[in-house]
Amino acid sequence: MMRAGARQYVVARPLYSEETFAEDHDKVYRQRKSIRDHVKQYFTCDAKRAKTAALSLLPVIGWLRIYRIKEWLLSDIVSGVSTGLVAVLQGLAYCLLASLPPWYGLFSAFFPVIAYFFLGTSRHISVGPFPVLCLMIGSVVTRLVPDEGPAFNITAFEGLTRDEQRVLVASSVTFLAGIMQLLMGALQVGFVVMYMSDTLVSGFTTAAAIHILVSQLKFVLGLQVPGLSGPLSLIYTLEIIFQKITSTNVCDLVISLVIMGLVFFVKELNDRYKSKLPVPIPIEVIMTVIACGVSYAFDFRTRYGIDVVGLIPKGYEAPVAPNMQIFQETTMDAFPMAIVGFAVAFSVAKVYSVKHDYTIDGNQELIAFGVSNIFGASFKSFAASTALSRSAVQESTGGKTQVAGLLSALIVMIVTLAIGFLLEPLPKSVLGAVVIVNLKGMLMQFRDVPYLWRRDKPDCVVWLGTCIGAILLGLDIGLAVGLGVELISVVLRVQFPRCSVLANIQGTDIYKDRKDYIRIYEPEGVKIFRIPSPIFFANIEFLRSKLVEAIGFNPLRVLRKRNKALRKIRKLLKKGDLQWTSTGFLNTSYEPIKDSEDESNKEELDLPTDFKDLPARIDWSAELPANMLVPRVDLHSLILDFAAVSFLDISALKGLRAALKELIRVEVDVYIVACDPYILEKLHDCCFFDDEVQPSIFFLTLHDAMLHILEKHPEATESKSDYDKIITTVTVHHPGGSLRSRDKNALNPETKF
Repeated sequence: MMRAGARQYVVARPLYSEETFAEDHDKVYRQRKSIRDHVKQYFTCDAKRAKTAALSLLPVIGWLRIYRIKEWLLSDIVSGVSTGLVAVLQGLAYCLLASLPPWYGLFSAFFPVIAYFFLGTSRHISVGPFPVLCLMIGSVVTRLVPDEGPAFNITAFEGLTRDEQRVLVASSVTFLAGIMQLLMGALQVGFVVMYMSDTLVSGFTTAAAIHILVSQLKFVLGLQVPGLSGPLSLIYTLEIIFQKITSTNVCDLVISLVIMGLVFFVKELNDRYKSKLPVPIPIEVIMTVIACGVSYAFDFRTRYGIDVVGLIPKGYEAPVAPNMQIFQETTMDAFPMAIVGFAVAFSVAKVYSVKHDYTIDGNQELIAFGVSNIFGASFKSFAASTALSRSAVQESTGGKTQVAGLLSALIVMIVTLAIGFLLEPLPKSVLGAVVIVNLKGMLMQFRDVPYLWRRDKPDCVVWLGTCIGAILLGLDIGLAVGLGVELISVVLRVQFPRCSVLANIQGTDIYKDRKDYIRIYEPEGVKIFRIPSPIFFANIEFLRSKLVEAIGFNPLRVLRKRNKALRKIRKLLKKGDLQWTSTGFLNTSYEPIKDSEDESNKEELDLPTDFKDLPARIDWSAELPANMLVPRVDLHSLILDFAAVSFLDISALKGLRAALKELIRVEVDVYIVACDPYILEKLHDCCFFDDEVQPSIFFLTLHDAMLHILEKHPEATESKSDYDKIITTVTVHHPGGSLRSRDKNALNPETKF
């Protein structure tokens, strides 16, 4: 029943197949460029392209030209100072994850920021150490230079202390990751980040948070635990910690618990009252200053045996060249670092770009981070990305551009050159506590699991597979496992799509899944099969099996049965056991006819049925002579809905043609509707059509095909009233609207369809 006051539309137009539509409507001719044309255009240079290239390579030029000094400078100064203080603390804290002396974290909070200022397209992210990357670097460092036992046999290690060896490893693997990012950016493959879904990144960072939590327990408890790497390293680390738990330094534990409690409490206040606070309370910085003062006043290092940051050399060290032997040992480790560092930074940058209405370029971001890591690694810093909390500070304190980032680097430089000695009495347990508190956001991602399980189980499997794989096998192998699980989930979704049989919604030209609606109409002998995915080599057989299930018979089996029956009829006619009369075939043999299986010429059974040497065409729906049994086919028309089919490969094309021929040979008319023009063009180019499969089977819409079938098979409708259930005429009203036409002479206000 129609809703009262519902708007209606009526269209009166001819019934269109693809061929008749092409005859009645001229298409715009578009000349397509050849590969040669694209190459020529790509390498053609003029003043405009040179200017665009310069602006894209140095985005700083673009936003400096529009910089509003009076409106933005003060905000950038406040943001830069706040972010710089946090960057100093996080540089020291995250450096512990990389198993390096703490002051090298200050280098990582300075050098990459300088390069990103000129090359980056995001105005709000804070570049520097990222805990997940630091942990990945730490696993490489402890593998090549373990806490116990000899280091790898690398020539450059000779004459270096253990810390110097580790710094060389960290800077070399960072340099290599930077080269990979730079190459990917130069080759315009920034789209690679799209293969890491939000679900995968969430599971991966959650697993990384657990690794980070376990790695910081030794500082919180004041234990000496060797750094381990590789599969099950987290389990082995926990085993060592529990074995040494009785040796816990109570002072370290108390300091850590107090710091974590206070920092957590104030951070919650910052989140709750962020709209009222002009600047978030820098509780981590405040607690660090207090901890330094208390530790110095009471001499925690000597009196309680607490491990402190220790000597922080003033100034920067001389540049160092990366080591090729380390490159060879760390190639497989550097690639996931390059991907993870870019993926996390790009995700955060995208959030802020949408919020503040500007665009970022993925390829340029790869170049920016590649150059930042190469530049930083030359001065002994380690891989940089963006820490979520630090970027939140830079944005929430009013940062407008990367001027704030440059000022934060200036704060870090002041600490490095002048006042770093003030941080020497800082207990490492304080840094560990700060790191653990900042894991809250990543650890709370566990709450995503129940939601994903209810909404999208394959995504939930990706999350769990990535998280469990990264926890047990390590971050590098875990990332590969996550990508593998994600790829499998995508392949399975496309390989096994949810096909459906459609039916007409009574009184409309709309077709929906027959299982979902009550008032539907299905003409006898007609099936509509919807294919909801691309068709390619991996799913063509599945789709054929689902099609057989939908129509209720196997056309190839029916065809073979019919050809076997024809072969038997010919033999009986030849032997005289069967005769043709006006009423049909007559069995003239008094003995029962045995059903003998003829195994010869099996290939002929798959050919179209041939009645040329028979006295009449056989009606397969009628009773056959000599008790022959052939499956009955009640279907006379099949419509394939291609509206969701986005591409077709060669293997699928062959499989589709074979399926269509099998149906046509058992006298089922097949129609394909809503086919993408490029797929239709490909079918023509690949010689898809022949005497059996013809272009006339393609129709514009489902309704066009259905009306064509009802005209061709009027017996499919039980009565005139049933035919009326299929709407045949509609009219479109567009009051107050305007029509756009390419023909300038078409100014007639009357619209005809």
